[in-house]
Amino acid sequence: MTKQNFLEALCAFTRETLKDLILPVEMQEEDEEPPAPRAPEVHEMGLPDYTSAEKKLPYVIHQVITAKDVWPAGQQPKSHVVVRSVFGVYHPDSQEGPLALLGLIERIRLGFWRQRVIGKQFKLDVTQGLEYLIYEKQFPPYYAGEMLSTWELTPIELEVKHGSKGYANIQIGPQSRP
Repeated sequence: MTKQNFLEALCAFTRETLKDLILPVEMQEEDEEPPAPRAPEVHEMGLPDYTSAEKKLPYVIHQVITAKDVWPAGQQPKSHVVVRSVFGVYHPDSQEGPLALLGLIERIRLGFWRQRVIGKQFKLDVTQGLEYLIYEKQFPPYYAGEMLSTWELTPIELEVKHGSKGYANIQIGPQSRP
């Protein structure tokens, strides 16, 4: 559940960070008048309907792509996740579109660096940095890019039975892991 809790906190942070960033929305066939610009939608792991990606623009998708739990000798257990954040925008102007995408990425990048801890328990691993790219191949009026970030999660606590039927006499540590 920790990774799911992390994604929920990351999406909540992203919504709050982007709430006043208003971007254009493409008019759809069923629309009678142009839709109002809005803040990007934020999703965990993917879009609800991947076949209509262009209809959902603007958006941010946060995906856990790798995770690692380690227990270094003499230290507490550590848990990390690498997150890919996918950014997509629509803009009818081929100069403004890439700038809108860059502005969206920058808003999140700066938010991560300023906050560094989200959900009061998930910490940006600043030693890994933030890596982002704007895709070389774009399909105007749609523009996309992504960012990679690494986060430290709350460590998993060891549960050991204690008492007359438990294992109170067993020492658990880095050298004697179960």
